[in-house]
Amino acid sequence: MTEISFAHIALIIAAAWLAVRAFAALKNGRIDWRREAKLLLVCCCFIVLARIVYFPWHLENGRIGLLRLDISSAPGKLNLVPFKNMLQKYDGWLLNLIGNVSMFIPVGIIYPLCFKRLDNIGRVTLAGFGLSLFIELTQLLFYERTSDVDDLILNTLGTLIGAAIYFAVKRASARKSTVNAGK
Repeated sequence: MTEISFAHIALIIAAAWLAVRAFAALKNGRIDWRREAKLLLVCCCFIVLARIVYFPWHLENGRIGLLRLDISSAPGKLNLVPFKNMLQKYDGWLLNLIGNVSMFIPVGIIYPLCFKRLDNIGRVTLAGFGLSLFIELTQLLFYERTSDVDDLILNTLGTLIGAAIYFAVKRASARKSTVNAGK
């Protein structure tokens, strides 16, 4: 079995991120350091999500096995029935529920902060759904990981909550600025 460590995943994400940002800087002919700092938040968010999602906390050696591309291993690792696992009261069900929602709240806050096109709750939530879908599909490549539609629902809910917080704070700040400007 081929194994991969969190350090490998973090290096892959960081290298890909640096390559994309270097290409953007070459294309634009300059570096906007303020924008780069914001985008670094996105990269850090991806690295933290990768740690939480792909590498269970109970691993002793910090490595997880990669599946050989074998269709026979996938059926037990995939749940497409909504709320099937979410409603079962197994050990850790509440932690799973709260964890899946809370780990995507930062996505709902960071995305609109960093990407101008994500200018409303619907767009941010859709982007969070896309990230969660990517994660759920890539989990099929790892031993000990399962893909569950419940996780997709909870992650998207977390993004929605984060976006609601971001836009509520943004509106409150705009109102406060308007009131202060009128004095």
